Amino acid sequence: MLENIRWQDFIDIAIIAFIFYRILLLLVDTRAMQLVKGLLVLGLLAAGARVIQLEALSWMLGRLLGVIIIAIPIVFQPELRRMLEELGRGNILRRKQAEERAAQLSDEITRALLYLQSQRIGAILVFQRTTGLKDIWRSAVQIHGAITHELLVSIFWPGNPLHDGATIIDKSTVLAAACYLPLTENSDLSRWIGTRHRAALGITEVSDAMALVVSEERGEVALAINGHLSRQLKENQIRRLLLHYFSATATSRSVLDNLQKDLRMLWSSEPEEENDKKS
Repeated sequence: MLENIRWQDFIDIAIIAFIFYRILLLLVDTRAMQLVKGLLVLGLLAAGARVIQLEALSWMLGRLLGVIIIAIPIVFQPELRRMLEELGRGNILRRKQAEERAAQLSDEITRALLYLQSQRIGAILVFQRTTGLKDIWRSAVQIHGAITHELLVSIFWPGNPLHDGATIIDKSTVLAAACYLPLTENSDLSRWIGTRHRAALGITEVSDAMALVVSEERGEVALAINGHLSRQLKENQIRRLLLHYFSATATSRSVLDNLQKDLRMLWSSEPEEENDKKS
């Protein structure tokens, strides 16, 4: 039997697998995805019934699957049309959608940080990168919610039980709030650097995450990355930083590191300000 296998068969199987994979990606977060899951369950039941020779159940499930497959194009016509449109548009649209989503998420977080800054509300946002932070956020209050300006502001609003601690974010989700971070072990820091900033530095020393901190005393936004702290970020710097993070390009890490160096030089040229113990 093996001698009948041709090298073209491997290419054939790989192409079919890729097509099914792309179709499943297009169905994610749609009603049709729930139908696919239901069909898989029914298919497994039908296969099991046939193996143990349950003739009546096999007959019923076979007819039911046939009816569902015929009804799919009618019930899920909008989803199927959208899927075919996206297949036809190809990579250009996917890149455009990724850029639009990165800009949207960057805008949501920037607006939240600027509002918290204007109200002198302390906050710390940690952005997970290649190093997973599950050991930290799994013991905190898990949220797994969409990244929105309203959600972030409400988390850090005074009196909210979740405001005391860090909020961890990945490329698409607010993972958890009220997270407790390890403090930096750097003994050379100024004594005016508060606990919130020390926690931001601490997480960037043990991982490749970056953290944005809002000081309730100074009313400024600071960046912690690679164990270094850069203060007094402007709106365009915050937006640019977040845009690189959510763009998820191959060069984003080097761009982030270069931006961090620029901000660090800016910080080193600024005079020390007043006590920030509460920050």
